[in-house]
Amino acid sequence: MTTRVQMIIETLRDYPDQMFTARQLGKLFLERYPHDLDEKRKNPRYKTDADLIIQLAAEIGGERTEAAKRLCPNIVTQDKPRPRRYYWQATPDTFDLIEEDDIDANDDLAENIAPSLSSFSEHDLYPMLISYLSEDLGLFCRRIDERRSRNMRGSGGNHWLHPDIVALETLDKGWSEVVRACVRGSNDSFFRLWSFEVKKSLNRSNVRKSFFQAVSNSSWANFAYLVTANLDSAVEAELQMLSGLHGVGVLLLNQQSLFDSQILIPARERTNIDWLSVNRIVEENQDYEAFIDQVGIYS
Repeated sequence: MTTRVQMIIETLRDYPDQMFTARQLGKLFLERYPHDLDEKRKNPRYKTDADLIIQLAAEIGGERTEAAKRLCPNIVTQDKPRPRRYYWQATPDTFDLIEEDDIDANDDLAENIAPSLSSFSEHDLYPMLISYLSEDLGLFCRRIDERRSRNMRGSGGNHWLHPDIVALETLDKGWSEVVRACVRGSNDSFFRLWSFEVKKSLNRSNVRKSFFQAVSNSSWANFAYLVTANLDSAVEAELQMLSGLHGVGVLLLNQQSLFDSQILIPARERTNIDWLSVNRIVEENQDYEAFIDQVGIYS
């Protein structure tokens, strides 16, 4: 039985001049190792080869790639630009493949890595997004729970008021105190604020409503994003047009492999924060109030 780590090493070794995404590698695994993957293919969770490729991509993007790197320094990943690429880099030394039965001994654990989109709720995506933003973009994030709002304006008064996730981006890391003192005396800031509206999927029926919800509750920030885990390609042109008009970006969250998440449409930066809108949300929501309090301490 060929382990997943061996598949990664052998496949990249046999294609030394090519770079692959995790999904492309998963597709190659099906072609190269049909007998090794036969049992997995019989799993009723994978109704099509496309479903199985998604699962294999999730496994490639996890600990198995790190194990492959430890065993064979020829294995290299490139994280930017997105999605992550995997390739074989020639080096002066060659290494014999070490058996790694431990890594793939329990594929039952791997089965839980990438459940289908239908098993996810929007709320399940929040911690994934926070993890991606924190680890990949270096943002300090906070979830805004609409249930913690005071609702002082009655039913419907806070409609489209709260973003799902907010984040602080610090700009002064590594600055000297001389530069910090200079910034304090100017109108510039040590930070930028980000806001994210999350949707499980975007399609023809909800794309405009979802986009304008993001416009409503996120346009106070320096950067505003609409986030989704599943994007119908038929609405990409619509999103490009709306983003060009309103400046809200689009981020595609890869729930199987967070490193392969990508900003499809960059947000247009607002140079000034809309503090009047910030105050409106602070008056209503305790989570957001605590977030702005932390921003004030930092600044």
